[in-house]
Amino acid sequence: MSIKAEHINYIYGAGTAFEQYALKDVSFEIEDGQFIGLIGHTGSGKSTLIQHLNGLIRATDGVIYYNGENIYQDGYDMKGLRSKVGLVFQYPEHQLFEVDVFSDVCFGPKNQGLPQAEIEKRAKEALTQVGLDEKFWDQSPFELSGGQKRRVAIAGVLAMQPEVLILDEPTAGLDPKGRDEILDEISALHRDKKMTIILVSHSMEDIAQYADRIMVMNHGEKVFDAPPKEVFRHYRELEKIGLAAPQITYIVQNLKEHGVPIADDITTVAEAKAAILSLLGKGERKA
Repeated sequence: MSIKAEHINYIYGAGTAFEQYALKDVSFEIEDGQFIGLIGHTGSGKSTLIQHLNGLIRATDGVIYYNGENIYQDGYDMKGLRSKVGLVFQYPEHQLFEVDVFSDVCFGPKNQGLPQAEIEKRAKEALTQVGLDEKFWDQSPFELSGGQKRRVAIAGVLAMQPEVLILDEPTAGLDPKGRDEILDEISALHRDKKMTIILVSHSMEDIAQYADRIMVMNHGEKVFDAPPKEVFRHYRELEKIGLAAPQITYIVQNLKEHGVPIADDITTVAEAKAAILSLLGKGERKA
């Protein structure tokens, strides 16, 4: 088991007239190697929740365990936790500050007290993993495009060799090509390195394609926690809390309403294509 949260509450303005729950009695377990999609409307508690997982925010009530250890216990190595549970914020400029890209990516492992040779080795590996061409390594990170900044921010976390990678809207504002490249690289980390991934996204298509489990937040509470097919079956309930299912889900439902005998748990275009071709094949054989 990697992460376990038990009855987490987080209250803004606790004890004042402006007291408000940001998280309310949230519990879950995340096993090693899972790819979690975390979704919810703006203000649902997603970003607050993920900042609890590496100790940036401390819960008002409740306990978080990492590999069986209570991260709130006296003497717990919080710095070590943040090396193991890496967080990439939505806006990469919040994490970039060095004079050049390579120095920025070196910062994390340098802060871990590693030898210089190991620091540089990790930085080169991380930048290669995220697909940033070497010609950009000597440039200021602030001269890069939005997609390139995302790559640098992700590389800066990967250089610390985390066991868990949390990404808050890593494709926000990117064009389709940049979005697909970033998500494919994240998927490769999950597949090849067995890394635990927690992806916060507003794109239901991306979540359906990459995640093997979805957690849905609404007004600080966890309302669904299941595989994508099961969650998106509840697309009407999702609509009521300001979300939706992938577009292909609505197309499939429309086909069913018109008498097409197609499965109702399809969540990706690839699945829909296979199902439709299968139906067409059956029709040809009957003819």
